[in-house]
Amino acid sequence: MKGYFAIGCEGISKPMNVGALLRTGHAFGAAFCFTVAPVAETVDFGWSDTSSAAGTVPLYTYPDVASLTLPQGCALVGIELMAGSVALPSFRHPRRAVYVLGSERGGLSPEMVARCDHIVQIPTRFSLNLSLAGALVMYDRLISLGRFAPRPIMPGGPTEELPPHVHGGPKVAEG
Repeated sequence: MKGYFAIGCEGISKPMNVGALLRTGHAFGAAFCFTVAPVAETVDFGWSDTSSAAGTVPLYTYPDVASLTLPQGCALVGIELMAGSVALPSFRHPRRAVYVLGSERGGLSPEMVARCDHIVQIPTRFSLNLSLAGALVMYDRLISLGRFAPRPIMPGGPTEELPPHVHGGPKVAEG
């Protein structure tokens, strides 16, 4: 898969959720993880970071939304259950994306929503646990941008192999 992604949260108050999000980000190949204005001390992840992701995946902490720095050309994607947001199954993930989830009780701040390039919602009846919502977004990114054999028409696994990757011809700059 080309590109990269990062995942983080704003205003989080439960270190176990940060640890679970960091562990899941590590499993899905996040380039880095972050927190913005955390309410709780996020250094101690308790028992939630069983993969020791904290020693493998960089974790950045920003004191406020204005301090959040992103790589050039990277889209900030807010995950929030709100009017006007795009349903996750209909969203085309940017090749370079940073996903941010809101606090457990309050969601994304108005400042963060204003800063986001896209707002996406997981089409559920009510809000999900922060780390579960993050896992669903990362999984959706994987299945929509990764290369997998096509799904069969009937229940079960693929009946055909993944087609070989075809490289395009050389590109010549016109000038």
